[in-house]
Amino acid sequence: MKVESIFPRRQTRQIMVGQVPVGGGAPISVQSMTTTKTADVEGTLAQIYALAGAGADIVRCTCNEMEAAEGLAQIVPRSPVPIVADIHHQYKMALAALEAGVACLRLNPGNIRRPEHIKQVAKAALERSVPIRIGVNGGSLHPDLYKKYGDKVTPEAMVESALMELAYFEEVDFDLVKISVKASSVPLMIESYRQLSEQTDFPLHLGVTEAGPPPAGIVKSTAGIASLLIEGIGDTIRYSLTADPVEEVRAGRQLLEALGLRERKNVDLIACPSCGRAEIDVFEVANRAMEAFGDREIPLQVAVMGCVVNGPGEARDADLGIAAGNKRGHLFVKGQNAAVVPEDEMVETLVEWAEFIHEHGADKALERVDTERAKREAERDRSALLVSQGSDVNAAEVKIASMRSS
Repeated sequence: MKVESIFPRRQTRQIMVGQVPVGGGAPISVQSMTTTKTADVEGTLAQIYALAGAGADIVRCTCNEMEAAEGLAQIVPRSPVPIVADIHHQYKMALAALEAGVACLRLNPGNIRRPEHIKQVAKAALERSVPIRIGVNGGSLHPDLYKKYGDKVTPEAMVESALMELAYFEEVDFDLVKISVKASSVPLMIESYRQLSEQTDFPLHLGVTEAGPPPAGIVKSTAGIASLLIEGIGDTIRYSLTADPVEEVRAGRQLLEALGLRERKNVDLIACPSCGRAEIDVFEVANRAMEAFGDREIPLQVAVMGCVVNGPGEARDADLGIAAGNKRGHLFVKGQNAAVVPEDEMVETLVEWAEFIHEHGADKALERVDTERAKREAERDRSALLVSQGSDVNAAEVKIASMRSS
C-alpha cells in the first residue's frame, strides 16, 4: 500500500551502498548497527538477518581489529543487506575492510586525523567504487575545532569538520560520499544538518547519537529525525538506541511509514485512548494485538476500539477494526460491519481477517459474511450501551452546567 508524502525532498546526489540507492530521490533507507563482536561470524550474521527481517536496508558492523576485518570477509558474502564497516582510529582497518568486500565505510573525522591516511583510504575506496560516510560526532570533534569555537560543540564546528574531511576526498577526486553530523543534543543536531544541507548536495544520514534507552531515546530520535525529514532533509536514517538494534529498525520504519516516506510494510495498529465508556481493557487488547501481528508483513491499518458506540465511526478509515460491546467484539471492514465474535476471540479474529484481506481484498472478505446481520447486532449493542450508560458517559454536560452556574 503506497502512501504519498506531502513533504518535498531536498535534491541530492545519489550513491550506491551495495544494491541500495541513497539520495537522488531514492526511498529513505533505514540503517542499524550490530552489537556483536564482528569476529563472531555466526552471531553477527544472526543479528544481521534479524535486522533485515525487521526492515533494515543497510547494516553497520564495527571493524576495530584484524579479527573483525577477517570476520567481515566471511560475513559480507552471506549477508542479506549491504554491510558498512565502522572505522575509528586505525586507518589500516579501513583498508582491511575494503579488502573484505564491504559496501561502504564510515569514517569519523575526529579520530583519523592525518590527511595522508584519509586520502589513502579514499583512493582505495575509489578503486573499488565503495562509498564513504563522513560521520561527524559531536562527542569526538578534532581538538582544534573545539578551541576555534570556544571549547564547545557548535553547529558551525560540526559542519566545518565534515567539510574539512570532504576537502581531503576532493584532492583525490573521491565523491562517493554521504555525510552525518550527529549530536546527542536534538537542537544541536537539527541546526547542524540544516547548515550542512545549505553547503553541500551530498546525501545526508540522519541520527541523534547516544539517544539512550526507550522510550526517551525514541522520543529524542524522532524529534530530531522527523523535524529534518519534514523539511525535506535526509536520505537515510538510524535510531541510535540503548536497546536491541531490532528496536532501532522498527522505530525507523514506523517513522518513515507514518510520514508517508516509505510504503507500509507491517500492520499500522491504531487504538482509542479509552474512556469511561470502554467495555474492555483497550491497552491490554491493543498490546496483545501488536504481539500477535508481530513482524507479519501485512500492510493494513487495523483499529482496536473500546466501545461500539463511537469506535466504528472514529476508525471508519481503517482497513479493518474491532470494537467491544456487550461482551462481544464487533468487526468492521472499511467502516462496514462485518461480523460479531466472542470478546475473548477479538485478537485472533483480527489476525485472521487481516491475513485474508491482505491476500484476497476487502470485498472478498465481506462476501463471506452477512453484513446486514452484523450491522443489526452492532446497533442493538450500541443502543443497549446508550441506555445503560447514557449519552454523556464522561459527565461532560454536568461539568459544563456546573461551570456555567458558578
